[in-house]
Amino acid sequence: MEYRNLGKSGLKVSVISVGAMTFTEKGWRSSGSMSFSEIQKVVDYAIDRGVNFFDTADIYAFGESETLLAKALGKRINNVIIATKVRGVMDENDPNCRGLSRHHIFNSVDKSLKRLNRDYIDLYQVHWWDNQTPIEETLEALNDLVRIGKVRYIGISDFSAWQITKSVMIQECKNWSRFVSAQMYYSLLGRDIENEVVPACEDLGLGILPWSPLAGGFLTGKYKRKEDFPEDSRYKRMERHFLRFDFDFAFKVVEELEKIAKKYNTTPSQVALNWLRAKKFVSSIIIGVRNIKQLEDNLNSVNWTLEKEDVEYLDKLTAPERPYPQWFLDMFADL
Repeated sequence: MEYRNLGKSGLKVSVISVGAMTFTEKGWRSSGSMSFSEIQKVVDYAIDRGVNFFDTADIYAFGESETLLAKALGKRINNVIIATKVRGVMDENDPNCRGLSRHHIFNSVDKSLKRLNRDYIDLYQVHWWDNQTPIEETLEALNDLVRIGKVRYIGISDFSAWQITKSVMIQECKNWSRFVSAQMYYSLLGRDIENEVVPACEDLGLGILPWSPLAGGFLTGKYKRKEDFPEDSRYKRMERHFLRFDFDFAFKVVEELEKIAKKYNTTPSQVALNWLRAKKFVSSIIIGVRNIKQLEDNLNSVNWTLEKEDVEYLDKLTAPERPYPQWFLDMFADL
């Protein structure tokens, strides 16, 4: 396993981490369901292969994901790095049971700690921006959690570049704990963050944690052109509308991944993950799996490395159109 620093912090995390959104026996949104025995096998196999980083959120199955992750880890609970999140609606009938207010953050962290059976959270992330709460209130609450020892590091998820920059500038001015990571959607079919978010994070020292690195499973190659999507697949449910990309173009990308995979005697999934590993600003790639076969395939991506020419080919193949002012700035970057 390869380990990288989480942003500019000294914390080492495995370059492949396990996302626990699928850890639910009841089922939640598009994640499907898993038996606890399946969850236990995934956690055990991941740890045996050197994974030391697990990501979850209080909103995933409304706390069940945190609970089942803790149960599967058992006595190893303090031997791994656990990240969780706060922001989502946890009670439809309580207007204060959501958002990033000090009230909700303080209540939520205690509930997450109880579900995780821990005294502290390694990485506490704000799940997305809250337009109804002053960011200063959120940042001060997070700083206090670090100071009292309930949280060790803090990060963001799904923020825009200006929101990241404003937040970190306030943290620096107030001498508050700074964000160390940014969990963002990033894949060969979703490279929007390269325009603004990645440059901001590189400048400010935040490590990128890509979620849905295989575009909801599309880059595995299991979906075929002119064939109906399987009834139990994610693309029959949320992700088809949730992740935005052109399907005709996506099939072309998968076809190229399959060609490259033959060259390395591997799978399209591993090629796609290897492309992400080549990005130095990526601290850890969060994979979501439902069985050992998927996990084994994804983890094998660390056992080999894409040649530079193949990384550059995929860069060019999937490069998004640059918006203004990026294309204008590119013209004069070397002057």
